[in-house]
Amino acid sequence: MLKVLIFLVVVAVLGLVGFTWVTLHWSYSEGERAGYVQKLSKKGFICKTWEGEMAMVTMPGTVAEKFLFTVPSDSVAAKLNANVGKRMALHYQQHKWIPSSCFGETEYFITDVRVME
Repeated sequence: MLKVLIFLVVVAVLGLVGFTWVTLHWSYSEGERAGYVQKLSKKGFICKTWEGEMAMVTMPGTVAEKFLFTVPSDSVAAKLNANVGKRMALHYQQHKWIPSSCFGETEYFITDVRVME
C-alpha cells in the first residue's frame, strides 16, 4: 500500500512539473504592442520577477489602455529600464495556465524591446 501511495505522489509531482514546463515553453500567442513604459519593477518575496506597465495610446486625447507584462530576462529588463518613458514596441509571448505566480504575475512575457523614434 505504501508503494502505491509513493508511486501516485511521484506521478502527480512529475505531472505538475511536466505541465509547468509545457506552459512556460509553449506560446499561446505572440505579437507586438507599442506605447510608453510607465513602470518596471522587480517584485516578489521569494520569487523575484520583473513586472511592468505600458500605456498604449491610439490617438492624442484618448484614454490610454494599460498593458501589464512580465520580463523573464534580466538583459531585456535592463534595456527596458534604460528607455523608460520613451515610445517602445514590446515583443511578447502569451503563456496561458501557468500554475504559479512565481514565474510572473501576468501571462504576457516580453522577449524583445525596440525603441521607436
